[in-house]
Amino acid sequence: MNQQELGQKIRAEVLEAVKEKTGKRYVPAAASNRHVHLCQKDIDTLFGEGYQLTPVKPLSQPNQFAGKETLTLVGPKGKIEKIRVLGPARKETQVEISITDSFKLGIKPEIRMSGDTAGTPGGTLVSERASVELAQGVMVSARHLHLSGQQAAAFGLRDGQTVSLRSQGQRAVVFENVLVRSGDAHEMEVHLDVDEANAAGLKNGDILEIIE
Repeated sequence: MNQQELGQKIRAEVLEAVKEKTGKRYVPAAASNRHVHLCQKDIDTLFGEGYQLTPVKPLSQPNQFAGKETLTLVGPKGKIEKIRVLGPARKETQVEISITDSFKLGIKPEIRMSGDTAGTPGGTLVSERASVELAQGVMVSARHLHLSGQQAAAFGLRDGQTVSLRSQGQRAVVFENVLVRSGDAHEMEVHLDVDEANAAGLKNGDILEIIE
């Protein structure tokens, strides 16, 4: 277990203990910046046959990492450079952007959960070596709450349930329609896009209360 994983474990155990003592449920937030998930076929095209993404930083979710690789996304009206590629490879390529990004790109913002790419806009991904035309897969990620199975049980929640979360401070808000994603591939953390986090004055690690 690395230092980041240990820190996450301790944080989750503290928040579970708070729930047991006070009945209140709190979860840490994270602002998810624009990023790309690639299928192996597109990795091969963009970086070379048989290429493997190079991890540079572990992410909060189990077995996921930020790679050293970056790409440019080109839309009808503009482009955004140096978008980070996250690993490992997935079954289907998708690009997660913010609504602000969509204005710059000239792409209609479509809010979806990760993996729900049918009917979403496309775009062009460009590396130093090649480019890939996406017929679909560019989306604004819907807000969601990751929990392990044990954490979900401790909080009385289930996979697929929607909850509301309340922030504190000068720009306090209630985030509604937050989808719970629970299972072995998940670890306690709320994922908001940068537009949402900035609007509420949130930074990574800030605590939100589950109010359902």
